[in-house]
Amino acid sequence: MDEFSILIGGKAGFGIDKASLIIGRILAQQGFRIYIYRDYPSLIRGGHTFSIIRASKNKIAAHYDKVDFLLALNQDTLNLHRNRLKKDCLFIYDSDQVNPVRNLIQKDSNTGISNGVKIDSDSTCGVGLPIGKIIKEENASEIMRNTCIIGAFCKTVGIDLEILENVLKKEISKEIDLNLKVCRRGFHEAKELIKIEPLAQDKLPLLSGNQAIGLGLIKGGLKTYIAYPMTPSSPILHYLAEIASDFGLKVLHPESEIGVILMALGFAYMGEKAAIGTSGGGFCLMTEGLSFAGMSELPIVIILGQRPGPSTGLPTYSAQTDLHFALNAGQGEFGRFIVAPGDPEEAYFWSAMAMNISWKYQIPAIILSDKNIGEGIFSFDINSIEEISARGGSACGGKEEGPLLWDRKSAYKRYLNTENGVSPLAFVPDKEAIIKVNSYEHDEFGITTEDSQTTRMMQDKRLRKEKYLIEKLRRFKTVKIYGNQNSSVALLCWGSNKGVCIEAAGNLGLKVIQPLVLSPFPIKQFQEALTGVKKIINVENNATGQLAMLIKNYGFNVDENVLKYDGRPFYLDELEEKLRSMI
Repeated sequence: MDEFSILIGGKAGFGIDKASLIIGRILAQQGFRIYIYRDYPSLIRGGHTFSIIRASKNKIAAHYDKVDFLLALNQDTLNLHRNRLKKDCLFIYDSDQVNPVRNLIQKDSNTGISNGVKIDSDSTCGVGLPIGKIIKEENASEIMRNTCIIGAFCKTVGIDLEILENVLKKEISKEIDLNLKVCRRGFHEAKELIKIEPLAQDKLPLLSGNQAIGLGLIKGGLKTYIAYPMTPSSPILHYLAEIASDFGLKVLHPESEIGVILMALGFAYMGEKAAIGTSGGGFCLMTEGLSFAGMSELPIVIILGQRPGPSTGLPTYSAQTDLHFALNAGQGEFGRFIVAPGDPEEAYFWSAMAMNISWKYQIPAIILSDKNIGEGIFSFDINSIEEISARGGSACGGKEEGPLLWDRKSAYKRYLNTENGVSPLAFVPDKEAIIKVNSYEHDEFGITTEDSQTTRMMQDKRLRKEKYLIEKLRRFKTVKIYGNQNSSVALLCWGSNKGVCIEAAGNLGLKVIQPLVLSPFPIKQFQEALTGVKKIINVENNATGQLAMLIKNYGFNVDENVLKYDGRPFYLDELEEKLRSMI
């Protein structure tokens, strides 16, 4: 099998997330490329949670609605997902928790498959395992049910016990001996029904989009990360806290989102690269601080993890609804850099670049993410990413360049009016310089002013930076093209829809256009990407077509919109069906 999908489900608190990661790592050891989608409620315990693990010989970043394997740790998993089962699939369940004949038809006992079931007269087979009994006999905790069913799955599909045990030893730090014992029980009480053969290709590590963002920030010179927890960006806070000692980081959790952004601006004033993470509700509270960053020209990087709103909305689901919020947040007019990576490799590269751009041009940089890319798990290929340094240089960007620093040849002016609008930096404490930052309009020294001529000069200075930033960004692929380059029909997407659009376009012979940088918008590259295109189909996870509205400001119009706004991502088979009716 070169391509298959597994759904594992149970109650929140059953360790479904960890179980799916373990399965993903086991399959990655077999040479497969992996994508994992997580679905969980905002309830800490009791609600239904599941993950879909897709394995393929090709690099992937999307999943199908239909699955080949279903691992059910409770009755809800079967009841809620039976419509996802393919005609020929394998259903492994906890026979102490799941009644396979509820809404199902008992399979003939002469088949030779223990506890087999037939679903809706299809040729689906089920394999029951007395997980509850095993847990009781081994005096194990309830959460180890997932270890048991993973063992059964590996035996059923012909994966060696040694591979399974090696992954468990790396992934589980608590009670590993008991986990291994329970896992072996599940393995030995199942039987091999099919054989998944390893693929002869390099093994890639698995990484979430949030982890890639964190590592990219570090590559860009991050010294301090500050956040107030808010799904889906909270995992960045947790991940960087775990690895802080390895990279000499400070990771801070203040009392509020207002405290977060003001603290980060304080670090920037002292010359220390800082980044912050939040979601829409937290970003609302940060907007005054964002304006302060615009006026005071303090560099800051903000990770904005999107989720459905307004207000609390669906706190543990995904959306692409904050594009225009990010574009227009904060009172007044000031430049900003906004990037929306579509996979972990882009998340890594552009997080580092966002840090460098923010410091080079002394402007806010916003990384637009969402749950689907942030909490999704992907096969990560670092060798496909061009080299980038903490000072801003890259294979594409030319020589290394860092922030412009004061040369100490003349009196220090924090807001010196320069040709490109970027003023030399000095940092406190410095005996030779008076370093003022000011939220009020100010002159070149940072002294408050209401003089009309000075006001115009300083506003022009701040806005002038965008012209030079646009010039710099022309060295990079800020708009990417995939699929059939000669197709007259193009799918337009941004952020996490990259993966599903590329696969759908490949199956349907279409072109894909993905703007990565959304501010300043790369008009020239976007125009070039549209060469030969007669029809644009816009694909977004929002109700209003926010990217379509953005490009309309620059004279580009989409022909049709495919919009989904229920908090869930596009399934590959779902998107293809919608597109077939449009092409």
